[in-house]
Amino acid sequence: MTTNKDAARVELINVTQNALELLILTKSGRLATGTTFQKIMKWSYGKKMEHLGYMMDTIKSSFEFVDYVFEIKDVSRAFTHQVVRTRTASFQQQAMRVVDARNFSYLKSTDHPSYNKAFEISLEEYGKMLDDGVPVQDARGVLGTGIHTAIFVKGNLRTLSNMAELRLCKRAEGEYQSVFKKMVDQVLEFHPWAEPLLKVHCIKYGICAFPRYDKCPVQKFCLKPETVRPVIEDAWIKNQHVANPVANKDGMTM
Repeated sequence: MTTNKDAARVELINVTQNALELLILTKSGRLATGTTFQKIMKWSYGKKMEHLGYMMDTIKSSFEFVDYVFEIKDVSRAFTHQVVRTRTASFQQQAMRVVDARNFSYLKSTDHPSYNKAFEISLEEYGKMLDDGVPVQDARGVLGTGIHTAIFVKGNLRTLSNMAELRLCKRAEGEYQSVFKKMVDQVLEFHPWAEPLLKVHCIKYGICAFPRYDKCPVQKFCLKPETVRPVIEDAWIKNQHVANPVANKDGMTM
């Protein structure tokens, strides 16, 4: 059976509890303000959002305290080969070394008639080898990267924010875009306040992350790196400045 790139099933199965309050605590804790978790829990939602807005403009280390665990099914091994390149996340994937995959579905990444034919032949020959006693770990070599698999992914909010910048990009592979959009949608069901963090690079910064990819329909609306960067660099060289931040009573620095 074939599926398209949008067929993946994504489920957010575990999230950090009281995540917003934990973010505020870990951020304010470095300033020794005496703020406790119990106090933050009693704050109004408006006050919490005020602190979150402040955190959006500072170093994002506190966002590493908030974790998300996803179960992702019916994705291709081509997708999982890409997603496991994220060095700051954790993964546990279905093992084709021990699992009989002869009845697995696969991703239909093209309508070319040879694609389905090639996959059906590989699955048929794979089954014949297993029937003849060939070990699963040896027979699996004939199956393409379009074969479906399942994977658990755990990433913190900072990692997901970094992934969103590039994996929501129009240049990203189609299945990856689709899967990551589903991941973001599920995060926002639990934590709608995280929405500003889970934006594609061009929306977040106004500059294309891949300026050489000029086929993107969004790129024409972005600032031009070749004109913006030299101006910024020139100003950076000419202006000497050292910050002297001081914490206020609310645990924020200016």
